[in-house]
Amino acid sequence: MNSSDQDFWNRVRERLKASVGDDIFNSWFARMELEALEGDTLRLSVPTRFLKSWVQSHYADKLLACWQEEVSTVARIELTVRSAVLKPLPPKAKAPEVVAPANDKREIKTGIEMPRAAAPISAVHDALGGSPLDPRLSFESFVVGRSNTLAHAAAKQVAQGRRGDQVMFNPLYIHAGVGLGKTHLLQSIAWAGNATAERKVLYLTAEKFMYGFVAALRAQNALAFKEALRAIDVLVIDDLQFLQGKNTQAEFCHTLNALIDSGRQVVIAADRPPSELETLDERVRSRLAGGLVVEMGSLGEELRFEILKARVGAAKAHHPGFDVPSAVLIYIAKTVTHNGRDLEGALNRLLAHSKLTGQPVTLEMAEREIRDLIRPQEPKRIKIEEIQRIVARQYNVSRADLLSSRRTANVVRPRQVAMYLAKLLTLRSLPEIGRRFGGRDHTTVLHAVRKIENLVNNDTSLAEEIEILKRQLQD
Repeated sequence: MNSSDQDFWNRVRERLKASVGDDIFNSWFARMELEALEGDTLRLSVPTRFLKSWVQSHYADKLLACWQEEVSTVARIELTVRSAVLKPLPPKAKAPEVVAPANDKREIKTGIEMPRAAAPISAVHDALGGSPLDPRLSFESFVVGRSNTLAHAAAKQVAQGRRGDQVMFNPLYIHAGVGLGKTHLLQSIAWAGNATAERKVLYLTAEKFMYGFVAALRAQNALAFKEALRAIDVLVIDDLQFLQGKNTQAEFCHTLNALIDSGRQVVIAADRPPSELETLDERVRSRLAGGLVVEMGSLGEELRFEILKARVGAAKAHHPGFDVPSAVLIYIAKTVTHNGRDLEGALNRLLAHSKLTGQPVTLEMAEREIRDLIRPQEPKRIKIEEIQRIVARQYNVSRADLLSSRRTANVVRPRQVAMYLAKLLTLRSLPEIGRRFGGRDHTTVLHAVRKIENLVNNDTSLAEEIEILKRQLQD
């Protein structure tokens, strides 16, 4: 490559910057390098595959047009990913040694300072590349049962969609407790999208989304970050409950609205329904609740047994001698009830013990190895809506009455009882309880709780009513 080619490239870079703006130029073209200009073919390189794919998809015509304005003979551009080999620095004259006086306290710096934006820009591209996918988490390895049939069917429907199809569930919001298969379904959607290349599917954890957005702000290329996200066909966000920060939530809300309004698919997973994500802005909760909200229930004994059988089958592919008798699988399915990860942990212990000791898996060995995974049954998770429904029925009022501003005696007492039970039987905060009772202030909830507490200590019939309501809710 001669110096005139480099001059052409410098002028093309200026044309690009003027055309697309500093933010987009710094995001997609700043690290592009000229490799060679041979005849009508121009060879350029970028440091990552994602960068190559993005430029080819969105800026290939503009890049070629800018070159043709400088060199009319250029007919095609080849974009390659350069290897991460350090290039030797060009030889330069040795700098004269600076000797500071003995009493001079100034710091003498040597070497080359990296641009401050380098790390954030790298973080942005890292985020746009998506979070890592586990090859084991596909639709083929997902075991379907009564508690996850609807969530599986909805995820499959999303995964089978094609570009241009009408989006049926948007957003698709899946919620469940830990280890019940949310991440498995979301990553299955991402794998299915990557396999067909029909649509651009991006899988991100909420933490990665935050990391990328903050890095984009620091690198002053937030505009390019937003543009990149909004060009995705299917955006998959996992663990939304961890999304923090007012600015980040606002950007997520804008992105969510932009994608849905343009007919792109959004899939979300969290550990609770949208209405219970107290840290999220009301606008975000409302938009999430406007799609299809699906809960994945706890794993029943039959489903746990099928999951164990499937996991043993997968383990045998790598460990042919590993065999678990049906009696052991039945025992684990009956006693390890918490979640799918505990089932996986139980099998891993049996496999490790069998491989390290050479002994076969027996029921006695299983009882000994997994005893600490046998947890007491969790109490039923009670929802505020359920408390309102049962209290309204007990006192012959409507749920709407409990949420209204009515202050007649036949409504005020049931409302106070319902608030008291919500504080007693759920983990919701006072402000959240107030919000769920028609947008009341937390001081109103606190007054109701203290009022009922005092009455229960002095009014035997009310205390009995409260106990009856608690039993109905906990059964």
